[in-house]
Amino acid sequence: MEIGGGRKLKSTETMAVQSVTRSAPPPRNRSKPITFLQNPKIPFAASLLFADAVLVALIIAFVPYTKIDWDAYMSQVTGFLEGERDYGNLKGDTGPLVYPAGFLYIYSAFQYLTAGQVYPAQILFGILYIINLAIILLIYVKTDVLPWWALCLLSLSKRVHSIFVLRLFNDCVAMMFLHAALLLLMHRRWNLGLIVFSVAVSVKMNVLLYAPPLLLLMLKSMDIIGVFWALAGAALVQILLGLPFLVSHPVAYISRAFNLGRIFIHFWSVNFKFIPEPVFVSKGFAIFLLAAHLILLALFAHYRWCK
Repeated sequence: MEIGGGRKLKSTETMAVQSVTRSAPPPRNRSKPITFLQNPKIPFAASLLFADAVLVALIIAFVPYTKIDWDAYMSQVTGFLEGERDYGNLKGDTGPLVYPAGFLYIYSAFQYLTAGQVYPAQILFGILYIINLAIILLIYVKTDVLPWWALCLLSLSKRVHSIFVLRLFNDCVAMMFLHAALLLLMHRRWNLGLIVFSVAVSVKMNVLLYAPPLLLLMLKSMDIIGVFWALAGAALVQILLGLPFLVSHPVAYISRAFNLGRIFIHFWSVNFKFIPEPVFVSKGFAIFLLAAHLILLALFAHYRWCK
């Protein structure tokens, strides 16, 4: 407004706006990222990796290799590399091939790198063990659910060391990809995480046991379109990997690589060794285990996951 002499008097609102515009913005409260030494878990995890690498080298050098599946894997891979695309004809010492196509590609690379020899394969699997342990340590450091000293429990499993460097099982590769997928999902990289998860399934189908809670997490974190595209990407991985077999012998591939009714050998059982063999191989016991698994999934989904 104006007063005598033609001078304009600024309104209270105008003065307030100009005051805010001219004043410097308040300093941001930026928390400094945790350095390497401020979080005791990080240097301890690095030390643990180094110590376990030394332990793995000692195991390879002084503990005898356990001959179980490596020769059978190499026989199955050799048949594939020689041009066989019928899963019914891909066999080894322990029987026919029962793993999806990703297993063949990865173990073909292993055969190329190791010439099918056990000792170089043990070194390769020792490296895979350290990579897998590093991924798991990253998961635990990020979740921050354990004290720093408890991380050493991850390196005390005799069975895990044996499975990796003394038996060379394909479980090692499948679980490494699974843990990598879990780390990606923790960073909400859903599409890439589902692709890596599908690669893990292509190595060994038991990774599908993790699918129900994973689907629930996706439904709670994404819209239905996002879930659809993530699942479509995972399905596309399976189709592309299995394409040479789906084109030539689709029934043989699907029935063997994804056989849900396969009867396992009681001799190799660990968790159910106490069950008599006639009961272990019976259809009723299989139905009981499936029903118990589904009931437990429903209980966890209702009382824990969706609480």
